[in-house]
Amino acid sequence: MTRVPLHIAVDLVFFTGKKGGAETYVRGVFPALAAAHDDLRFVGIGNRELAANPPDWFPGEVVPLPVSGENRVQWALAEAFAVAVKAKSIKADLLHCPANFGPSVRLLPTLVSVLDVLPIKHPEWVPGGRAKAVQLLSRASARAATRIHTISDASADDIVALLGRSRSDIDMIHLGSDQVEPGKRVERAGRPYVLTGGNRMPHKNHGRLLEAWASIPAAERPKLVITGSHGDDPLAPLVRDLGLEDDVDLHGWVTAEELADLYEGASAYVFPTLFEGFGLPVVEAMARGCPVVGSDIPVLREVGGDDMVYVDPYDTASIAAGVRKVVADPVLRETLSAAGLKRAAQFTWQRTADAHAEVYRKMVGR
Repeated sequence: MTRVPLHIAVDLVFFTGKKGGAETYVRGVFPALAAAHDDLRFVGIGNRELAANPPDWFPGEVVPLPVSGENRVQWALAEAFAVAVKAKSIKADLLHCPANFGPSVRLLPTLVSVLDVLPIKHPEWVPGGRAKAVQLLSRASARAATRIHTISDASADDIVALLGRSRSDIDMIHLGSDQVEPGKRVERAGRPYVLTGGNRMPHKNHGRLLEAWASIPAAERPKLVITGSHGDDPLAPLVRDLGLEDDVDLHGWVTAEELADLYEGASAYVFPTLFEGFGLPVVEAMARGCPVVGSDIPVLREVGGDDMVYVDPYDTASIAAGVRKVVADPVLRETLSAAGLKRAAQFTWQRTADAHAEVYRKMVGR
């Protein structure tokens, strides 16, 4: 008997290609879903820009809403009030909202991916006075969702505590990473460098990282390469104030190919974050054979296991000591690189996709 395809609408109104983690997630999971699950059919509900230039990674048509993905207010309101109406109108069996927000009223079975609860747990870290509005949208989405998907046990615990949903309503599915076959790492000639990235929100802790860098004796201070900013980097004044102009490369936004090359040549990836929903850069660095120095917080212990060097993200001396330890010891780097490759192999997009498919089918009783 031929199976009737399950018709899934995917909320892509947020997508611009410049928003980091949530976009990495959808670019990874939907091609893997399409490759292995022929009973699933996808249609994207996008913004004007996305519909005009449909992405090659999405396995289906993208239908537009009359909003701009560059306008935060427009796309947030569209997610709350318009996406479900559009999904219903195209006769979708299920709506998946993969970027924290979803409809304020449920019109069809709806899965909302709550990637983290930072605006509720740490509103002081939300810039631009947006915390209250984001909290309202987050709470309304969580109440209306049929089920909630999240990406770590640490985030699931936060959702239960702060959004009031039962653990039985939550599907925890870890993110994946691109599985590559890196060659043997060869130290590049010249001054070693350490890589880091992320947006410039306070919880990424770039300020303490730069202060830690300034505390490393100049004779043994590696270069620090920081990716992830658009336009004028807000870290530039602090770099100048700390006298680190020759020691820090504010590299800006990079392509996937450029980032892969940076991982390959780095002595380490440093990730002194104060809060994460998952910690995707840890897995991405490990998948490239790059040793990781990161924060000793529960979610990174969940992701990184025993295969990275942990530091206290609130202590600049601890951050500096962790970096110096790895950069100075080639045997440790080799050990961390090999262990990290094995660890990263546990986090594949296909495994993530297969678990999503199970949730979709469960939600519609298949």
